Amino acid sequence: MANYSSYKQVNNDQIVSGTIPSSAISSGTFSNWCVKWVHGAPGSVCSTGCCCAWTVPSNVTRITWEVWGAGGNGHGECNCNRCGNWHAAGGGYYNTKTHDTTGGCVYSVCAGGTYRCCSRECTGCKGCSSYVNGYNLSNFCATGGPRGCYTNDWSAHCYSHYEDCCVQPGAWGGDFAMGNHAGTSYRPGGFNCHCFFNNDATPTGAPFIGTLGVSYGVRQCWIRCGCWTVPYAHGGQGATTSYCGDGHCGQGGQGGSGLVKITYV
Repeated sequence: MANYSSYKQVNNDQIVSGTIPSSAISSGTFSNWCVKWVHGAPGSVCSTGCCCAWTVPSNVTRITWEVWGAGGNGHGECNCNRCGNWHAAGGGYYNTKTHDTTGGCVYSVCAGGTYRCCSRECTGCKGCSSYVNGYNLSNFCATGGPRGCYTNDWSAHCYSHYEDCCVQPGAWGGDFAMGNHAGTSYRPGGFNCHCFFNNDATPTGAPFIGTLGVSYGVRQCWIRCGCWTVPYAHGGQGATTSYCGDGHCGQGGQGGSGLVKITYV
């Protein structure tokens, strides 16, 4: 004998296509959210980003994009025979957008990469922007993180970027965007090359990812490179030295590649 529960069940093949509009379905009736990530490969030389064409699956009507720019590269140790002042790189910025879409729409999705070109220079390279182009989107992106910098000018700090955490609504084509803190600075209290005490700085991560910075520095008279493979969208490590004498220059590390998160229903 049939019971009440069996009467409530409706098979898909019993519903004529197009007879029930989406407006007739209560919000929250379905919970078949799907998530897809687009990202590069952290630590891979010269190819850390990822761009692709993504097609919206059939029957999908709503989509949320979250994008993070790539982290900035760390600075190189460009003055080989003395230490100086440095400013760590920053993580990428964040942006999000929710809108209606249609199955079959094609979007150009790009998770920003990072450069290797300036790793030995006094300033690294800024992280590349991540972006999405397509139906119901206009200039939607998240900028890359600030680069690290180094100077041996003892009269001033080295600032490559001023913090810009608050972003006005609608910036970069999104619903909500957030900037980031630049990495911390270090200016030794000593003079000439003998500044091997407490030489630390910390690159920053990107908003809402949950990664933590790893400080870099030297505790003795030596030199080091930015060798840490950083997480996605994180600022790269810089090179440091307290070495006086021959030319022993360090190389700054790459920032983390950008991210794109696609949530659709």
